[in-house]
Amino acid sequence: MLERVFKLREKGSTTKTEIIAGITTFFTMVYIVFVNPSILGDAGMDKQVVFVTTCLIAGIGTMAMGLFSNLPIALAPAMGLNAFFAYVVVGKLGYSWEIGMGTIFWGSVGLFVLTLLQIRYWLMASIPLSIRVGIGAGIGFFIALIGFKNMGLVVANPATLVALGDLHDPTVLLGVLGFFIIVVLAARNIFSGVLISIAVVTGLALWLDESVMFHGVISMPPALDAVVGKVDIAGALDTALLGIIFSFLLVNLFDSSGTLLGVTDKAGISDENGRFPKMKQALLVDSISAVGGSYIGTSAISTYIESGAGVSVGGRTGLTAVTVGVLFLLTIFFSPLTAVVPTYATAGALVYVGILMASSLIRVSWDDLTEATPAFITAAMMPFTYSITEGIAFGFISYCIMKASTGRIKEINAPVWVVSLLFIAKFVWVG
Repeated sequence: MLERVFKLREKGSTTKTEIIAGITTFFTMVYIVFVNPSILGDAGMDKQVVFVTTCLIAGIGTMAMGLFSNLPIALAPAMGLNAFFAYVVVGKLGYSWEIGMGTIFWGSVGLFVLTLLQIRYWLMASIPLSIRVGIGAGIGFFIALIGFKNMGLVVANPATLVALGDLHDPTVLLGVLGFFIIVVLAARNIFSGVLISIAVVTGLALWLDESVMFHGVISMPPALDAVVGKVDIAGALDTALLGIIFSFLLVNLFDSSGTLLGVTDKAGISDENGRFPKMKQALLVDSISAVGGSYIGTSAISTYIESGAGVSVGGRTGLTAVTVGVLFLLTIFFSPLTAVVPTYATAGALVYVGILMASSLIRVSWDDLTEATPAFITAAMMPFTYSITEGIAFGFISYCIMKASTGRIKEINAPVWVVSLLFIAKFVWVG
């Protein structure tokens, strides 16, 4: 049956290899079931329920990817978007989490429509590389700042805006320790470094931090009605939120599509133009999962770059993804563990993801200021304005200004003009 469904021999793989690859991918990305509840919990959502829904949508979405596209690609709530939702849309702008999650829903619906109309890659190709790279790097800087804040290493200061935290505080040192565990293990090609870091820091916190208490390991899943069914889809259709909806759409578009291209290329199943077998099915599963995830309150779902870990040990088919999905579903019964994990234990993961995302800046032509300026502005304005939306807006506008002012106006295509004018209109009439 497995041979018939996944064509293992044709792909040059075996059942054993695929299962090992699935287990490898799972342990490189299972940290999300602790990090996502921690972040969304800061927005007022029930952490134990988010733990369950995170496992649920990651499991179902990843299994669907494996069964319908036969690709070794895993899905889970996207890092960066969850932080933007919790700390900006809810924390800074003051919207309820129900409305904030509604904006993610509409951004995901937009992604689905673009996929359904087969214009997803056309739109990607229309956005200049400098802005695409700037968006990814900017989100990296943004969530790294949140990571430093959560571990207490960076604190607010009225005179200098930010300052160094208290290095005599054991919880700050534990957060820093967690970060270095991750990056050292990653540098040594130990794929489960994030999970190991969370486990070590949480274990030390139980000993050193009296506010951290053990609540058990296994239990039946809690009732989901505290989150599921509470997303305010209608309330999110507010003109003041259109910029945020567009941001979620744009970021998820580049994040998920870029990851699909990167992992399929690493697996050797894509051609020189980035196309791969059952590409349409993969994009549909990806976008439908994003809609489903936001509807049940887990933030937007995206393909995970950690899928490359499974590919590196031989994963070539959807059986790898199905293995990952089954493991996520089994994890549902470990929800009490979320209550014991302190925020600073997951902070290092945010900084680590920031490093990975910022590495794309190497692709910018820094000797061409018409490309370097919008890339830098996009990336820098996200953490400095504490807003992904504003970073994207200033990136598009600065691109048009630089190209138009240096006699290279023909390099600005129609979609870039339209997006830039929409952002200018937003600043004029909305702020």
